[in-house]
Amino acid sequence: MEIILAKSAGFCFGVKRAVNMAFQAANASDSICSIGPLIHSPQMVEKLEAEGVKVVNFVTNLTDKTAIIRSHGITRGEEAQLSQQQLEIVDATCPFVKKAQHYVSLLGEEGYSVVIVGEQEHPEVQGIVSYAAGATTWVVANIDQARLIPTQRKIGLVAQTTQSFENFSDIAAVLLNKCKELRVFNTICDATAVRQEEARSIASKVDLMLVIGGRNSANTTRLASICTEIQPKTYHIETAEGIDSRWIDQITAIGITAGASTPEWIIGEVMEKLREIAK
Repeated sequence: MEIILAKSAGFCFGVKRAVNMAFQAANASDSICSIGPLIHSPQMVEKLEAEGVKVVNFVTNLTDKTAIIRSHGITRGEEAQLSQQQLEIVDATCPFVKKAQHYVSLLGEEGYSVVIVGEQEHPEVQGIVSYAAGATTWVVANIDQARLIPTQRKIGLVAQTTQSFENFSDIAAVLLNKCKELRVFNTICDATAVRQEEARSIASKVDLMLVIGGRNSANTTRLASICTEIQPKTYHIETAEGIDSRWIDQITAIGITAGASTPEWIIGEVMEKLREIAK
């Protein structure tokens, strides 16, 4: 049985940076918390908790000495609340997310109505929206939602960093008919585009596709959706324990990719289990 592992599978730059910052901070502080899960990998969050990094969901009245801002970022209001407390702040926000926040702030200041392509309830999107400087904002997930936006004079467009370029481009085309001026900032992370294109290529060559990553990970869920469109035998698993050996019957080629928050050791365990099943 051939196993094809995507070269880009696993941690992206922003996640690797956040995890390294969190472990370094944990070593330096005996009282530390993360504002929300640092990354969308329950297994890695557990490892950090074992190092003393507990997860808190509210920034008011923190009793820890050190607070880590998660890779997805937090809202402008939460940042203001943090700054009022006597804390050491470790900002592990992904630089690509920071860029999206900056562009939304710029668009708001320059009088644009702002459209964010993404998932309304995702913490990254909620953070980005908070930077809109009082501008009218919409969060849209697809072209159907984009079509509901009323006509505006000026629209600024950005994306959640893990969106697919195709969806972003399709929504931009819809918005062209909604305004006199459309200003577009492509804030999709380069690693996301590479990962998605690689997943498409592998899915077209195999009999079964495994996508590894947290169920709460937007980019992993999107990878699974992309692969399913090409190879219906696609399974989204969090760990090797999620593999059903019956899936492998009469399979000659398996493709594997993983979300940007998936640790390398989890990918390794999946590979090992597949080799054991194939014996």
